[in-house]
Amino acid sequence: MTVKNFFPGAEGKLLNVDTGLSRKVGAYNDNLMCVEVHFEAGTVAPMHSHPHEQITYVISGKFEFTVGDETRTVSAGDSLYKQPNIVHGATCLEAGTLLDMFTPHREDFL
Repeated sequence: MTVKNFFPGAEGKLLNVDTGLSRKVGAYNDNLMCVEVHFEAGTVAPMHSHPHEQITYVISGKFEFTVGDETRTVSAGDSLYKQPNIVHGATCLEAGTLLDMFTPHREDFL
C-alpha cells in the first residue's frame, strides 16, 4: 500500500451502509483505520465480531452498547475498547456520531 498522509474530509464520501447508518472512512494505512459512523435514533448495529481491535469514541448522541457480557449506555465524550473477536453491538438512543479506530485496517470498508 502506498503511504498517504493527508485525508481531507471533503474528499471522503459518506456512504449509506444500512437504514439509519452511514460511514465515512478517514485516514488509514495497513495497520490502522479511522472511520466516522453516523446513526439515526433507533438504528441498531447488530451483534457481531471481527478479528480487528477497535476503539470507539462517542462524538455525539447516546448509545446502548453491548461488549461481551456487559451493556452500558454511553454518550458524547465516552469511549469503548473491543478486543479482537469479542461480540459487540449497539442501539442508537439519540442520533449521533461515533469515531471508530481499527487495527489492522478494515479491508471490507475500502
